Amino acid sequence: MKTENWKTIRKREARGWFCLLLLLLGWLTPLRSGAVGSWTATINEPAGVFVEQMLLLSDGSVMCQDAASGETNWYKLTPDTHGSYVNGSWTKLAPMHYARNAYGKLLLQDGRVMVVGDENDGNGGTAEIYDPVGNFWTVLPAATAGFADCETMLLPNGNVLVSPVGWNPHPAFISTIYSPSANTWSYPCSSLAYQDEASWVKMPDDSVLSIDINATTSERFIPSLTQWVADANVPVTIYSQGEMGPAFLLPDGRGFFIGGTGHTALYTASPLGGTNQGTWAAGPDIPSGRVTADAPGVMMPNGKVLCAVASTAQNGGSPAPTWFYEYDYSSGPTGAFTATSSPGNSTIGSSYNLPSNQLLFLPLPDGTILCSTYTHNIIYVYQPDGSPLASGKPTVASASWNPDGTIHLAGTLFNGISQGGAFGDEGQDASNYPIVRFSAGSGNVYYGRTYNWSSTGVQTGGARVTTESTVPYAVFSGPGSFSLQVIANGIASDPFTFYGPVWVDFTYSNPFGSYFGTYSDPYNTIASGISAVATGRTIAIKPGSSTETPTISKPMTITAIGGEATIGH
Repeated sequence: MKTENWKTIRKREARGWFCLLLLLLGWLTPLRSGAVGSWTATINEPAGVFVEQMLLLSDGSVMCQDAASGETNWYKLTPDTHGSYVNGSWTKLAPMHYARNAYGKLLLQDGRVMVVGDENDGNGGTAEIYDPVGNFWTVLPAATAGFADCETMLLPNGNVLVSPVGWNPHPAFISTIYSPSANTWSYPCSSLAYQDEASWVKMPDDSVLSIDINATTSERFIPSLTQWVADANVPVTIYSQGEMGPAFLLPDGRGFFIGGTGHTALYTASPLGGTNQGTWAAGPDIPSGRVTADAPGVMMPNGKVLCAVASTAQNGGSPAPTWFYEYDYSSGPTGAFTATSSPGNSTIGSSYNLPSNQLLFLPLPDGTILCSTYTHNIIYVYQPDGSPLASGKPTVASASWNPDGTIHLAGTLFNGISQGGAFGDEGQDASNYPIVRFSAGSGNVYYGRTYNWSSTGVQTGGARVTTESTVPYAVFSGPGSFSLQVIANGIASDPFTFYGPVWVDFTYSNPFGSYFGTYSDPYNTIASGISAVATGRTIAIKPGSSTETPTISKPMTITAIGGEATIGH
């Protein structure tokens, strides 16, 4: 009998533990890759309000339509001082002029909200714009069209592409374009097939990809040509009962369409771009024979797609209940679905007792997903697992003051790598525009309001993009250090240090003789401002003039805000 010394035994035991560890890691790895998020119910929702449609405003608040009051009333959900939407507050907004159910909506490049058409309330021939600064609605000029559950898409020049359902007297395939700058409608082209019930995807080249209703043909709208062009045929049927699900631009640049048949399809653009056709491939079927028809989905910051599915498709939606899955595009060549829990039930694979077309998803600046429930007086927040995609992170290169007290920001990926949320023709909630957040050392969070974004695209890579942003009073009012971040669809840039200014007002006089350099208690000489301002920071001068001839011995920025200011005269 052979005996082993203690070193041999220790080595054998170590090999055994190592093998066991590898085995455990083998078991755990699939669990990590299949990890999913969790739900939380919001609080403070107004009694009797049933949130239907939602839209993220460019100041980080959420505009919510009330389905329980004739569908004209809107409310605003504002995050609390720490940036939490779960504990946010609600305020009532001005009502729309016309009731709307199943219609097009989006945020214009100047930060205003456009709504167009109506399928069920008899107001399909109308459109209007909401001004979030003045809190009022303006009815747009009448179009020679009857808009129903139409798709809308913001084009590179700031115009809006609209595909209506009903026309008078034009053929149904004609596309409409609204110009916000001219406040006019035009009808420059026709799609190749009916765009009713379609889901559109904005591609990295700004073209708009669509699968034609009840067909396997596809087409794209080319903004530079103002025309639709035929694209390749889809290998699987996506529509069922005239309905399909949402569609997305994936982080790897492929288009992803989820079907009312339970099938999915993946589109890869031609490397030649332009009017050249891409290629389609079948994606994974939704598990358990389930389908997605008139239902929401959203691209989460981790790159996965949260989607709502049902047992079968019906004309006009799907029956209750609704199940929830996450689609991970990076799992194998075509991706994979993983079941997650449902609102109010933490059990994986549980369902929610509402039809899928009564739900809507919206990506929030804090990285969570807001879910409205239409006929239920409750809103949920979904917290994705994992970390935001590094490839989707905006960068801030510079921030400079404008003469009116706003700031000009430059950097990359301000519009994100996808449109964010999707539903299809009647529940659009694209949010591919920059959100600006200021964080103080105290933990308080403040949002600016962005407008005049230089880009309306997605996946713009290293191209320089810009936006204008208002500055919250807490930042604007005086010296202080803040962490500024630009956020696109819940993915935040690295912090950029931003300083509030030292204020000077030559006409100001304090009877107590003490000045603090704030907006409400500014210095009254430029020399005092220069002495107080830290190296590299900003002095903001209110309109006026001074005969001082100061000496500047350190780097700083001196800017006039609100009007002309002169020194040395």
